[in-house]
Formats: sequence, C-alpha cells, structure tokens
Amino acid sequence: MEGDLIHINDWLRPLSWLYGAGVWLRNWLFDSGILKEVKYERPVICVGNITVGGTGKTPHTELLVRMLQADHRVAVLSRGYKRKSHGFRLSDISTPMREIGDEPWQIKQKFPEAIVAVDANRRRGLNHLFNDPATQDVDVVLLDDAYQHRYVRAGLNILLTDYHRLISDDCLLPAGRLREPLNAKNRADIVIVTKCPDDMKPMEYRVVQNALALKPFQQLFFSTFRYGRPYRLFSETRGVEEVLTPDTHVLLLTGIASPQQMIADLQHQTRHITPLSFPDHHDFTLRDLQKIENAFSELRGSKRLIITTEKDASRLRPMKGLSPIVRRHIYVLPIEVEFLRNQEEEFRKLILDFTH
Repeated sequence: MEGDLIHINDWLRPLSWLYGAGVWLRNWLFDSGILKEVKYERPVICVGNITVGGTGKTPHTELLVRMLQADHRVAVLSRGYKRKSHGFRLSDISTPMREIGDEPWQIKQKFPEAIVAVDANRRRGLNHLFNDPATQDVDVVLLDDAYQHRYVRAGLNILLTDYHRLISDDCLLPAGRLREPLNAKNRADIVIVTKCPDDMKPMEYRVVQNALALKPFQQLFFSTFRYGRPYRLFSETRGVEEVLTPDTHVLLLTGIASPQQMIADLQHQTRHITPLSFPDHHDFTLRDLQKIENAFSELRGSKRLIITTEKDASRLRPMKGLSPIVRRHIYVLPIEVEFLRNQEEEFRKLILDFTH
C-alpha cells in the first residue's frame, strides 16, 4: 500500500522546521520576482521530484525521448551527478561515463541520436544547447531532475512521486525526505504516481487522488515498471539473455536509492534473492568487487545469477578486477515505464500538444 516505505524521524522535526524556513524564503524570492526565472521560446519539459531518493526520473525521461524522437530533435540536459568534469559538457556515444554521470551516459547509450548534455547550471546549459552550432537545431529539451532549479521556468513541469512514499505522507528533511514543502507540488502541470502495483483497485486510485489533493488544472497519471529479460553485462551483443525461474538464485546488486520495490517485484519470479545494496550512484571500488565475488560464491543452487540495474551497469562496466566466472554471470535487468488505466495515449497527447 502507499506509504509503506515511509519512516519519519520525529526527533529531527525541529531541524526540518529550520530547513523549511530556508526553502520557504528561497521560493518566496522566486514567486515575488526578486530572483528571476527565465522562460524559453522553445519547449522545455522538466521531469523531477521534491523528494530525496529514486522516483523513476530516468525511466520516465527515457519514455519521453521515445515519444518525441521520431518527430523532434530532442535534447536531455542533466546536472550529471557525481561526474568528474565541470561546467557544460556535450556527450557523444564514446564519452566516458565518469565525464557525464551514470544516468546521462545510460540515456546516450540507449538513444544515440538524442542530444545529451550536462551542466549543473541549467540556464547556462540551455543557452549552450540553443546557441552552439552543433545543437542549435534542438527543438525540445528535457530537463532531468530540475524541479528545484527555478532559475529556469520550464514550459511543462512533470512531478513524480513514489506510490510507496507519497509526498502527501512525507515531511521535510532531515526528519523525512521532502526537499520542499508539500505545496511545491502546485508548480506541476502533470503529476505521475510511479512504481504502482499493476493490480490497483479503483478505491486505491481514489485514495491516492484524495491524498494528493491536486489543483483542477493538474493532470494525474499512474505508472508502473515493466521488466525485460535480463541480458549479460559483459557481452559484445545484447543477445545473451536469461529467464528467471522460481529456482534461480539471484544476487541482487544495486546502488540505487530505493531497492525495496525491485526486490518485491523480483520475488514474483524467484524465491531466492540475496540483496547486496550500496548507496545511490555508488562508485564501486576494488573492495566492493571483492564483496560481490564473496557474495556470489555463497549462493547455492545449480542456477546462479547476479542481477543489477541499468544505472549500476554503467558504473560496473569499466571496472577491472572481477573474475571471469563472475563477469559471465552478471546480468542487467532493463525496465520501461507503463501507464495504468490505459492512460498512455492521454499522456502522449498532452506531451505532443505541448511540443507542437
């Protein structure tokens, strides 16, 4: 049910009040016009959240790229979290992951024709995209994780909230995981409740809708993840796939914010899951590789696999030091977004109407 992953540290609420005062002041400065927002003539779509932790921003950004790339020159602009470069950086298919960050690298690998750039200063990044000769023909920009970057006023704001950790049930940092007060949701044009169970009942939809209490102009959607067949990470082609069975013993290797839902989803396919979790965007070390080796050696059963996410795969791929047997058994689990309640066409129409 919604809210089942929420934990509030009540003893930290006084610090949350102080944090909230600072966030309120910043938003007031923007709302009053003292701090200036820039709006662009070309379509700019922001995909973000107001929480710390994963809500599925990258899969939903990829969904938008799929929807738009046939008819548009699409660019994705991200800050490139934990990258080793600085300032504006335009990627190509051979750009190392460490130069742009794991999520932009993943998007570029999956969509080579899309423009993928990184810059912590989104206004500067957009100016580069719209004015540099190599990218000035871009006609739609997707801002990845920029809901709090208010120096840019996106033409369309898409806010994501995890079904298992609804923003309406959470509270501000550090007691909870909200980066902004709940009323920040009012800046959104579209709200998507992500990671929903695919068997939601009508009453559950109504409970969530009432809890979020959206404005009349805001559109509400519900999405879930669909998993593809795991494919071998260290392979020249993606054709080497596996099918999970109830007897498959899986070492689930993740460096993401919220692995709990992934564990629950995979339990529908196999009874034997051993989690090995690292922090979000974790940079794997030689010591970590040894942990992976040891954990894999302890798996029992005739069929053993290591399953990891697409984001973690981008950071594991360049690593040296894994044994040949472990390299042969590491598989990547691809995911795509699927809308519930037959909402995909309605969502597609909203996006295409905005970009035309």
